Amino acid sequence: MREIRRDAAPPPARRRRKDGEARREAILDAGLAVFSSLGLHGASVEGIAERAGLSKTNLLYYFPSKEALYVAVLRRVLAVWLDPLQSLDADSEPAAAFRGYIRAKLTLSRDAPQASRLFCLEIVQGAPLLRPELEGPLRDLVAAKAAIIRGWSAAGRIGPNDPHHLIFSIWAITQHYADFAVQVDAVTGRGLDDPDFFEGVVASTQALILAGLGLH
Repeated sequence: MREIRRDAAPPPARRRRKDGEARREAILDAGLAVFSSLGLHGASVEGIAERAGLSKTNLLYYFPSKEALYVAVLRRVLAVWLDPLQSLDADSEPAAAFRGYIRAKLTLSRDAPQASRLFCLEIVQGAPLLRPELEGPLRDLVAAKAAIIRGWSAAGRIGPNDPHHLIFSIWAITQHYADFAVQVDAVTGRGLDDPDFFEGVVASTQALILAGLGLH
């Protein structure tokens, strides 16, 4: 029986697939950086390709148009920003669940501010390319989590509230620190990259939301 070398190079097909995935991620990262600062219309395929370290032809192999890349970037942004909401489940202890969700959202505002700014820019413009995602996966996820929150309220585990407005309020507060980071810095002289300031924002936001729900 032939011995299998564990340090052998991966098969060419697998290596090509990994290389392709790496290029695709590099293009999405470059697209996020460029689109979040210039918008869809201000960005160019050439500029994004240059930032990704690829040729325009290579970029268009993965994404056939600037609009297709823009939508792909937005879909990835939406997936990342909605992932923490998945953690709210019916078996969770409400106070702990909201604390964790708020911390996760503020962590994203600190670590991925470009994603929030691009999403905000698309929404302000009427979400012409993202609306199907908003009316489909986003609406379904929020409806499912609103039902859980409504159940907590009906069981007396949290105070009465409108679940949609509650979720919107958490989004507004937490994403403010990404979308209006310049304003936050101008007013306070600090930002979420300051560990003490970050923890203060987390604690303040948690206290504000939990107090409105009759929790501690």
